[in-house]
Amino acid sequence: MNKQTRLVVSFLFVVVIILAAAITHFYLSVPDNTTKNSTQTEISRKGASDGDGNFIFTDTNGRYGLADSDNRILIPSEWTDMKFASGGRCIVARGIGNSKLFGCADYDGNLVVPLIYSSISKFSVGNRAFYAAESSSDGRYVLYDNNFEPYFRRTWSSCSMQQNNLLLSDEGGTYTFSDSNDGLLFIRAEYDGEVEGCPYSVEINSRVMLSKLTVPMIEKMTGITEKYIEYAFTGNDDLMSSITKGSRAGFEQIFPDDHRLLSKKLIGIEDVHIYSVRSDGSTPCYEVAFKADTEIAYTDEDGEKKTLRDRFKAAVEFSVSSESDIKATSGSFEKKEPDYPEPEKKEEKSSKTDEERNKAE
Repeated sequence: MNKQTRLVVSFLFVVVIILAAAITHFYLSVPDNTTKNSTQTEISRKGASDGDGNFIFTDTNGRYGLADSDNRILIPSEWTDMKFASGGRCIVARGIGNSKLFGCADYDGNLVVPLIYSSISKFSVGNRAFYAAESSSDGRYVLYDNNFEPYFRRTWSSCSMQQNNLLLSDEGGTYTFSDSNDGLLFIRAEYDGEVEGCPYSVEINSRVMLSKLTVPMIEKMTGITEKYIEYAFTGNDDLMSSITKGSRAGFEQIFPDDHRLLSKKLIGIEDVHIYSVRSDGSTPCYEVAFKADTEIAYTDEDGEKKTLRDRFKAAVEFSVSSESDIKATSGSFEKKEPDYPEPEKKEEKSSKTDEERNKAE
């Protein structure tokens, strides 16, 4: 190697050393809070913090974000509101159009609940935390558990607390739940319905009965019972398709074979109850029993038109494989004809006529 070659090699070696030193100096001088996100965010003010030291902050524009205890940015400041939730998540909000919509994000900034709610509120039932999310489109509520999983496979028209119990309502029903070791315990059901302009209500307080029932079961069975009552009084066969998909043989109208009847009118529905009944197989069976307050027009033994009013017991039976597989199996009234008044005896009429004749003589 000549002198000129040695000079070039020495120069290149010095250049490599300088570049290595510069690169090392660059990495040592980079702030810690840029390792999480490439875009540096200025923390203007610190807010609430969780148990691990992570804290919500606002930037100079008043936007909310999340940082850890070393001031490293976890969630960029792109939200108009932010609150801590459970399970390493935050409730976040953003203005979309003319609305402020809420959702839920994890600590990596991923949305785990979409921005479709007008509010998300935390509450507790016993020792359990839940979140009630109100839809911005229709005002209905989704109930999320502590892990932000939907607790029910449905929405509700209202969600509230009363005496440490959870009250959920939908259409005509109000359902009460309390805390238990296995989750929410169904402790009361109140349902209001109407048939042919006649309102009715059913209340279930039995813990044994409610341990077998679900809200969809109650709603489905009472809904089918309403259709049966309407069919029993009107004879409208079109209703049968919404009562049963199977045989119609077990569904009777009220007093179908009584030829003395001129008309029958439903006046009211009373004493509505849901019972568990015995079955021949393993499928659970239930019965919705009620009394139909009825006004009847009929012809008496002399062919004269008369009316009577009475309450007649009836029941609709169901087989329930699951809350999505509920089948009505029969519907009938306990009596096959009304309790007509006893006809006036003809002998009494004759003797009375004789007495009147003797007085006249």
